[in-house]
Amino acid sequence: MNGVMHRITRSSGVLMPVFSLPSPHGIGTLGKEAFKFVDSLKDAGQTYWQILPLGPTGYGASPYQTYSSCAGNPLLIDEDSLLSSGLLSLSDIFEYDKALPADSVLRVPYDVVEVQKMQLLNKAFHNASKSLLEEVNCFKEENISWLSDYALFMAIKEHFGNVAVWDWSNKNLIRREPAELAKYADLLKDRIDFFAFVQYQFFKQWSDLKAYANQNGIFFIGDIPIYPSPDSADVWASSHLFKVDEDLKATGIAGVPPDIYSKTGQLWGNPVYEWDKHRDDGFKWWIWRIKQALKTADVIRIDHFRAFQSYWEIPFGSKTAMSGNWVDGPRMELFNAIKSELGEVPIIAEDLGIIGDDVVNFVKETGYPGMKVLIFAMQQGQNNIHLPYNWIPNCVGYTSTHDSSTFKGELGRLSNTDLEFMLNYLNCQNLEKVGFAAIRAAFSSPANLVIVPIGDILGLSDGARINVPGTVSPKNWSWRMIPKTLSNELIEDLYLLTETYSRIN
Repeated sequence: MNGVMHRITRSSGVLMPVFSLPSPHGIGTLGKEAFKFVDSLKDAGQTYWQILPLGPTGYGASPYQTYSSCAGNPLLIDEDSLLSSGLLSLSDIFEYDKALPADSVLRVPYDVVEVQKMQLLNKAFHNASKSLLEEVNCFKEENISWLSDYALFMAIKEHFGNVAVWDWSNKNLIRREPAELAKYADLLKDRIDFFAFVQYQFFKQWSDLKAYANQNGIFFIGDIPIYPSPDSADVWASSHLFKVDEDLKATGIAGVPPDIYSKTGQLWGNPVYEWDKHRDDGFKWWIWRIKQALKTADVIRIDHFRAFQSYWEIPFGSKTAMSGNWVDGPRMELFNAIKSELGEVPIIAEDLGIIGDDVVNFVKETGYPGMKVLIFAMQQGQNNIHLPYNWIPNCVGYTSTHDSSTFKGELGRLSNTDLEFMLNYLNCQNLEKVGFAAIRAAFSSPANLVIVPIGDILGLSDGARINVPGTVSPKNWSWRMIPKTLSNELIEDLYLLTETYSRIN
C-alpha cells in the first residue's frame, strides 16, 4: 500500500479461497494458478479478491481455527516455485503427486496433502543454501513479534505428537516457565529453524503474488477471525488476555445462540477475551493484530464483528451453546484506540447473525461498512434489509457467503411461493442463469462494494458449498474449482455487468 491507507470506492470483487484454486498438487497454492486468477479478475473488471484467513490450520482444516493469527498456511506454499528455486527435484514432486487420490481435483484431501507437503518442505529445508538460511534469519528478526513464539510453539507441539497445547505432558511448558522455554528452544533448535524457514517461504510467495495483484489493480480483502484458536501460539503466548485456566483450558467459551444455522447454537470452543486486561494496556494486542493483518491484505474483514458490542459467552463444560449469556464487549473503546494509533483503517464489519438495534447503532458509530447478503432476503412479503434495493452505499453486498450454499443451492431450499418471489425479483426464470441474475441485482444496488463468491459466477449448486457452520466434515473447506471452468465467456459476461453498473476502477 506504500504507506497510503486503502479506500473503498464503487467497485466489486470475487470471493475465492486460495485452497480452492486449480493445481495438480491436491490443493490450491500461491503459484501460477493464483497469478492466472489475478489476470482473470483484471480481465473481468474486478478490483478485489477476497480470501479466507491464511493461517496454518489444524483439525477440521478450518481457516478460522489456526495455530497463529500471523503465520501462513504451509499447505498453500507452491511446490513448483520450490522446484524452480532448486529446493526440490522433479522426482520429489512426482512422489508427492503419486500419493494423491484421484478425486483431489475436486476436493482437497487434507489427510494426504498435509503429510506429503510437510515432507516436501522438510526436503526443501535441508536443501537450503547457507545464503538462503541467512535470508531466513533476517526474516526471523523482522518478524520477531510473532515468529519466535510461533516457531517454538509448533516445534514443541510436534515434539509432543501434535496434541493440543493443554495436553502437553510438560505443564511447565504450558505455563511458559522461562527455564523450560530456554531448554526446549535449545533442544528443538533445528525444528524451530524449520518452522521459520517454512514461514519465510510462505511470505516470500505471498509477497510476490500481492505485488503482482496490486500492480494490476487487484487488492486483497483479508479476514480476521475474532477469536484465535484455543490451540494456538496466540493464546499460549498471551494467555492473560483470554479466559483460560493455568493449563490453557477455556473457562469462558465463544459461540452463538440458536440461529438459522443451528437449533442449539454454535459452540466454537475458543476462549473469549479478558477485556479488562486489554483495557489495562490500551488494547495493544488488538492494535498489533490489525497492523499485522495490514501487512498481508489491503482491506480487513473482521469476522463476527457484533461480539465487540456484546458477545455470547458459554460456561465451560456446556454441551451446547444454549446455556450462554450476552456479555458487553469493548465497543468504541477498542476502535478509538485503534484509530488513535493507526488512523483510519479499511475494515469491513461482518455484522450478520442475531442483530438488534444496539448492534446496528454500534456498527454505524464505527463508520465501517457492514454486510448485506441477498440469500437472506428470499422470503415473499418481507421488505428485507438484505434485498439489494434496500442496501446502502456504506455496505458490502454479497450474493451468498462461504458459510452458506451458493445462490443457486439456496434456491433449492425454498418453498414454491418463495422461489417464485425470488425469480420474479431477479426477472429470471432460467435456473441455469440465476447466478448471474443475482449478480446483476447486487451490482445494480447502491452498495459501494459487492463481492461475489466464485460458485455463483460459475452457476454451481450445493456441491460448491465451502462450509457448513458448526460442523466438522471432509466437505468443509475442501471444494476446488475444476481447471478451465472460469471460461473467457464468463469473464466477458462479468466484465459487461461490472461496466454496466459503473464498478470498474
